[in-house]
Amino acid sequence: MRMKYLAIAATLLAATPVAAAEPITGSWVTAARDGVVRIAPCGKSLCGTLARFLVTPPGGADQRDIHNPDARLRTRKLLGVPILTGFSEDGAVWRGTIYDPKSGKSYRSVLRRLAGDRLEVKGCIGPFCQTQVWRRGS
Repeated sequence: MRMKYLAIAATLLAATPVAAAEPITGSWVTAARDGVVRIAPCGKSLCGTLARFLVTPPGGADQRDIHNPDARLRTRKLLGVPILTGFSEDGAVWRGTIYDPKSGKSYRSVLRRLAGDRLEVKGCIGPFCQTQVWRRGS
């Protein structure tokens, strides 16, 4: 009798769909409210580029990616730089890499839609993570 209940429970668990991640495409204002990142499909994944400055950076609107560890990329303009790359759906979240142009560093990242047009953005090095909340923007 116990085996019958275990078999029924296993069948029910297997039939339960994994929660799908909420869509994250669109424009998002960063937590510091200094820029807008536009998330859109790029190939088989999602990417986010710096679409607009809300606060003019020290180098002006023509600011370059001066902190990039790759010397060849330090002359590219920050506007249009990929901030989020390679994001793919993983259950209720999106996983990929986030680039911080202020430090020139990239981190493992997890994105998750929250209620009310908010996006939780987590960047991690090993077990240590920092979380921000971005808001839907234009």
